[in-house]
Amino acid sequence: MTGDHATTATTTSAVTVVPAGLGPVPLQVTVRGEGAPILLLHGGAGPVSVNGFADRLAGERPARVHTPSHPGFDGTERPEHLTSIRQLAGVYADLLDHLDLSDVTVIGNSIGGWIAAELALLHSTRVGRLVIIDAVGIDVPEHPIVDFFSLTLPEIADYSYADPDRYRINPDELSPEARQAMAGNRAALAVYGGTPSMVDPTLRDRLSGIDRPTLVVWGDADRIAHPAIGTAYAEAIPEAQLVVMERTGHLPQIESPDRLLSVLNVFLAATQNSPA
Repeated sequence: MTGDHATTATTTSAVTVVPAGLGPVPLQVTVRGEGAPILLLHGGAGPVSVNGFADRLAGERPARVHTPSHPGFDGTERPEHLTSIRQLAGVYADLLDHLDLSDVTVIGNSIGGWIAAELALLHSTRVGRLVIIDAVGIDVPEHPIVDFFSLTLPEIADYSYADPDRYRINPDELSPEARQAMAGNRAALAVYGGTPSMVDPTLRDRLSGIDRPTLVVWGDADRIAHPAIGTAYAEAIPEAQLVVMERTGHLPQIESPDRLLSVLNVFLAATQNSPA
């Protein structure tokens, strides 16, 4: 869909969940729109990397879109005992219980896609389907995930986008607050994903346990996580669909939102209990 986008009400609230063995975990959750529930999980760039697409989903679909900040991102608190992607998946399983959501579409980009896969492997009855977008997390030896932590901000743009000049950030123009937030995001990412690998060597084999309809979306110009990683995800998950988007990098929701929304609309119409 293109053209004018509907404006939807947005609310952000604090929620505390208590996953087994972890203790209390505070979350900041933003909710947009009304309709079928979507859990949209951001990557290492933080919530800002999915906020615009969340607006699109809520404005152009009958959807209630939940976008939590992973603890430690965007200035939020990360409990010291929360240190892994699998633990984060457990946190979000508890969040779905806390919010009493059902038939949820879980969408994740980058580490958010890795979290989404781990969440599906918990077999929560609240998860209806899964969309993995340019995820990290699995080991493809011929195409290792780039060492993100060795990259400068301009290099991150080079690796993340098909057209990096449109999205390049000049670090000298960032405010002190923006620098602090980015540093916090980077520190949280290092804890959850590990440095520099961003891989769980057990995940690829475990993906065969996912039993929900799954769509894998990848940008053909992704230099953070090579498209071969997308192929490996799709081959490892039973009956997963793979869509490779041309002229698109690691963040399709930013670089190609119209095309990504069209792909999602087709998938959702085919898999939701009550297609819109």
